[in-house]
Amino acid sequence: MPYLESIRVFVRTVELGSITAGGRDLRLTPAVASNRVKELENRLGIRLINRTTRKLALTEAGRTYFDYACKVVEALDESEAVIGGISDTPKGAVKVTAPLGLGRRILAPLVPGFNDRFPEIELRLRLSDRKVDMMAENVDVAFVLGALQDSSMKMRSIAECPRLLCAAPGYVERFGMPATPADLIEGRHRCLLLRFPGSPEWNWTLMTDGVARRYNVAGPYDADEGDVLTDWALDGRGIVMKPAFEVAPHLASGTLVPVLVDHPPPPVRLACIYPHKRLQDPKVRLFVDYMVEECRERLREIQPATAL
Repeated sequence: MPYLESIRVFVRTVELGSITAGGRDLRLTPAVASNRVKELENRLGIRLINRTTRKLALTEAGRTYFDYACKVVEALDESEAVIGGISDTPKGAVKVTAPLGLGRRILAPLVPGFNDRFPEIELRLRLSDRKVDMMAENVDVAFVLGALQDSSMKMRSIAECPRLLCAAPGYVERFGMPATPADLIEGRHRCLLLRFPGSPEWNWTLMTDGVARRYNVAGPYDADEGDVLTDWALDGRGIVMKPAFEVAPHLASGTLVPVLVDHPPPPVRLACIYPHKRLQDPKVRLFVDYMVEECRERLREIQPATAL
């Protein structure tokens, strides 16, 4: 078992580019992860990795061993999935990622119910608004808002989520209520933008006369986390575009009000995606089936309250 664990640590270290990152992914301290790699090198009697203070590089032997080690890890994962299908009690970890707002408001409240039903399955939920490389980060399931970009992934559609523009009443009092989307691009209003490498929100798409049109909006604030934008909007700093489920409590309380209701953004598709082979794993299949149905129910509870 220590030998197999050392192989896993070595593979994740190479995939993630550092011993610290590889160990963290496997819930090991940097010291333990480093020892695992050293133990593997001692067992093989050859150096696999050249370490410097700035980077990690494979030796020639390391590159050869890595190719075979990946096959070993993949075979172990597949065999565990098969055995899990035979067992009456699925067990193991499922690594899940989702955007911050979606994760906090929709997914996180559902995780305890899944754990109650399948107590032997560990859920590792990682929330971030950045684009996640599922293969590099060894993610089993990702929840996404928007179109599927990677054709190598399998997708389960969950729901169409309405979006809207909104702002604090104080902002409207100060800057006025925009009448048309053109008001957003003439410098009269401040737009709060979600921006990060690969972000689709460098501009806003709004419906005008039944046609989706793109507007190059701007403002003094942008961030790579959606909840930061919501906080700024609540503080009266600008207009924000949000899925309705994210701002439902603020709309209900009146701390945010809808803007440009005759020119809403198109709805966005909520889906979960996963590598094709991951659905062969019973614990992943159980999680996806459970979350798809529970997410739909939770959205039905939240979104009617946001109807404009």
